[in-house]
Amino acid sequence: MLLPFLYRSLWRIAPPLIRRYLRRRARKNPAYLEHWGERFGAPHPAPVQHPIWLHAVSVGETRAAAPLLAALRRRFPDAPLLLTQMTPTGRAAAESLYPDAQCRYLPYDKPEYVARFLAEHRPRLGILMETEIWPHLAAACAAQGVPLFLANARLSEKSLRGYQKAAALIRPALQSLAGCYAQSTADAGRLKNLGAADPVVCGNTKYDIAPPPDQLALGAQFRALAGGRKVLVCGSTRFYHGEDEAALLLRAWREYRGDALLVVVPRHPERFDDAFQTALSLGFRTQRRSNGQAIAADTQVWIGDSMGELYAYYAMADAVFVGGSLVDSGCQNPIEPMACGKPVMFGFSTYNFAAVCAEAQAAGAAHQVADAEEWLDTARQWLESEAERARFAARAADFVARHRGASEKIAELVAKAV
Repeated sequence: MLLPFLYRSLWRIAPPLIRRYLRRRARKNPAYLEHWGERFGAPHPAPVQHPIWLHAVSVGETRAAAPLLAALRRRFPDAPLLLTQMTPTGRAAAESLYPDAQCRYLPYDKPEYVARFLAEHRPRLGILMETEIWPHLAAACAAQGVPLFLANARLSEKSLRGYQKAAALIRPALQSLAGCYAQSTADAGRLKNLGAADPVVCGNTKYDIAPPPDQLALGAQFRALAGGRKVLVCGSTRFYHGEDEAALLLRAWREYRGDALLVVVPRHPERFDDAFQTALSLGFRTQRRSNGQAIAADTQVWIGDSMGELYAYYAMADAVFVGGSLVDSGCQNPIEPMACGKPVMFGFSTYNFAAVCAEAQAAGAAHQVADAEEWLDTARQWLESEAERARFAARAADFVARHRGASEKIAELVAKAV
């Protein structure tokens, strides 16, 4: 067929273009130049053999895999662990969370690259987290007898429309899976529409993640630095298609007249300095987490320019806004702050967590705002009303508790399938 032929042909010319793209990314994040060969099929010096292999593209998926990996290890106690990612932040998170695992980048989807990767490691099984569908990788797993699963699978209407344009590539990949475990009934329906044979609704593994105790302790330290002031945390703000979410929030915050501390935590490290400079340019007295200094009593904005500490920022908060939702990037993970028992709000764009956001609102466990002005109005109400904060916080904690259990379901299905 034409599309598979074009896809194979594309990979003959794509590697130099990808190298150019990575060099551009490295101007702001030099980590993109590290472990270069792993991305392009270079042999690994000491590949782990017959592992449980799990692919999580970046930080969120890597964290969401933690309870699933724990459940799998109880069922496969003697199997080593191989974790692959596509981003430096995801790889760093994996190395921190799983010190006994081998962590490396997944090679790009050129047939020679993925065939070599599988031949080197000979995985006992492979698990792709969420929406990672690579046609050549799926075909190679089928050819080499590696059972491949899609776990914690989600597929928005927007993504479905995009994938349908490449159905000749995606449908065979989904049909080759040994199992497809969806987050919701809607996700399962869309995946079946795209070609997955029998998607099983298991829920979302992100509900199974407990806030790490060391992060909660660090959050208490952050809280002490705030000196008794109320704290509003904007977590994982995004820069998307030219729109800077941190700037939207900071411009709205100029109308705030209280003494609460605004904490802005950009999603990507290359945006740390931009957020800091934007706050300064708007006239805010601003500090950075990375300077290691106590937060001054007159500081208005604190920039969370650190990686791997998002739970700590949430733990210090009186209220939380979840980023990626006032720009149209689909929302970052609202379960994390709810699991910390915090009042949570998010913006209009929630397609990455559509079921979570809709169900949380219906349960009174979170609140959606349409724009930065409504965000500010809600923030004022929550910062001024302890009773309102307590009501949302209690419902949030209960909501998360009622949705746990997906990781055990998926691990049991995988174990039965292999």
